[in-house]
Amino acid sequence: MGRVSGKVAIVTGGASGVGKDDAVLLVKEGAKVVLTDLNEKDGNAVAAQIGENALFVKHDISSEDGWKEVIARTEEKFGGIDILVNNAAILIAGTIEDTTLENWQKIQRVNSDGYFLGCKYGYAAMKKRGGGSIVNMSSMAGIGGVSSFCAYSASKGAVAALTRSIAAYSRFHHIPIRCNSIHPDGIKTPMVFNLPRDPKKPPTVREGNDAKRLMARFCEPTDIANLVLFLASDESRFINGSEYRIDNGYLMWAD
Repeated sequence: MGRVSGKVAIVTGGASGVGKDDAVLLVKEGAKVVLTDLNEKDGNAVAAQIGENALFVKHDISSEDGWKEVIARTEEKFGGIDILVNNAAILIAGTIEDTTLENWQKIQRVNSDGYFLGCKYGYAAMKKRGGGSIVNMSSMAGIGGVSSFCAYSASKGAVAALTRSIAAYSRFHHIPIRCNSIHPDGIKTPMVFNLPRDPKKPPTVREGNDAKRLMARFCEPTDIANLVLFLASDESRFINGSEYRIDNGYLMWAD
């Protein structure tokens, strides 16, 4: 208990799934949390469940003004920011052949632009506090590539590269703000399991997988939250620019 005691965190996509588990665990370990999401109903419900140490803010992460408002409200409510968990994202299936420019730009706007804005304004706020930790949710799709998620893979690759750039900047300028990325293969969340099915396309995500294969591929949101807690805490004070795979050996070949 108390692994992030006295710290203030922002968690995007906090209304459900991984973001919800992140927020709940951070508060349990002593932090105050601002959780943001477009889902106002569920976001308020999570904040109410957590109690006085949580605040919900409706937030479009692709909006620069939205980020300015979230930072301002966090500082007003809790005095500053020590932890930023960029977790919110969107997922749309599409190969290089059938991804439209519209869907490409939609995904980049949220998954790439939104993370850039969060890091930019979160970094400035942490600098005023004398340091902090940024945790960016990337994906194994950003490392290994997934053929059926062309735009999503590209956006998560951008998140990984952004993370490394921020870490290098902090080290070069001796600024105690760390930035690390997390790379799951699959997580048991509504975003993944509620993907629309197209009978004309090859099976994706769940389809064509037996129970054992699903168990091997998909982790629980709490598995991610436990790593987020470690990276947010001072226990990881010398870890910067690292890519953490939560993938059960996804890229390893089996005999």
